[in-house]
Amino acid sequence: MNRFARSVCGAVAAAGLALGATACSEAVDTVDKAVNDTYEVTYEVTGDNVDSISYHDGGGKALEPSVTTVDKPELPWTKTVTLRGIMPSGVIPAAADLTGAKVTCKITHKGKVLAEESGEGLMTAGGCIGESPVGSEQ
Repeated sequence: MNRFARSVCGAVAAAGLALGATACSEAVDTVDKAVNDTYEVTYEVTGDNVDSISYHDGGGKALEPSVTTVDKPELPWTKTVTLRGIMPSGVIPAAADLTGAKVTCKITHKGKVLAEESGEGLMTAGGCIGESPVGSEQ
């Protein structure tokens, strides 16, 4: 390979690395911004015979959110919290009376329902989990 061809190949390789670094840098900036962005959700639980409600309260890490539990809540129950980045929203009502409890949970963000579930009895296996809207909002 002659000297000219090596120079051209070197310039093309350098340009490719620069473009790749720019794209990578933009991706890192997007992730950093998303992690620091916040969003507000409102949890709602209706029904009867609910013994406790656990919900993501905005603390902790994005994929390991801290959970607060309210014992013997008065229904209907609502709570608005601020979450961060890709942290999912989550509310889990629990009822020990498997025959008499009818429960609905809902998570809303800016008027849009992120998750809604209804059930009877113990809902600890599911509840409502909503995906973070950060990054999907424009």
